[in-house]
Amino acid sequence: MDLNILWLGSRHGLNAFEQIAIILVLITSFAALLYAWLLRGNVMKKDKGTPKMIEVWDAIRVGAEGYLGSQLKAILPAVGIMFIAMLLSVLVVQPSAEASKEFPTNTLVWIAIGRSVAFIMGATFSLLVGQLGMRMAIQANVRSASASRRSLNEALSIAYYAGTITGMLTDGLGLFGGTIIFDSTTNT
Repeated sequence: MDLNILWLGSRHGLNAFEQIAIILVLITSFAALLYAWLLRGNVMKKDKGTPKMIEVWDAIRVGAEGYLGSQLKAILPAVGIMFIAMLLSVLVVQPSAEASKEFPTNTLVWIAIGRSVAFIMGATFSLLVGQLGMRMAIQANVRSASASRRSLNEALSIAYYAGTITGMLTDGLGLFGGTIIFDSTTNT
C-alpha cells in the first residue's frame, strides 16, 4: 500500500510504517487532550462544599489567579527576547549541509523562521499547560476538600483527576507539537 498520497513521507521517503506511526501519534495526542477535557468536566461537576469552604477557596483562587497573571506578565517579555534570539541564531551557527540542501534559496531565512516558530509553539504549549494546570488545581482543591467530608476515596479521585489533566495536557500538546515540527521538517 502506498501511503505517499498522504502529506507524510512524500519527500523524504518515510516508509508506510513510519507514516502510520506519525498518524497514530497525532491520534494519541488528540485522545490525550480529549481525555483531559472529559476529566475536567468530571471534576467541575463536583460540589464545592459549605459556604465557608467556598469563601476560603475564593480567596485562594483570587490570589492564585493574581499570581498567574503576574507570572505571565513577567515571562512574556522573556519569550519575546528569546524569539528574537532564535531569529538571530542563524547568524552564529552556519546551516548544516542538510539544511542548505533542503532550503537551497534563502536558507538562513527559512531556518530562522523554523526555529522561531518551533520555539513559540513550545512556549505557547508550555504556557497553556502551566496556566490551565494551575487553574484546574485551584478548581479541584475545594472540590477535593468537600469530597473528603464524605469519602477519602472520592477526595483522592478528584485530586488524581486534576493532576491527570495536567499530565494529559503535557502529553497531548507535547506529542502534537513534536509531530507538527517533525512533519514540517519532512515536507518543506
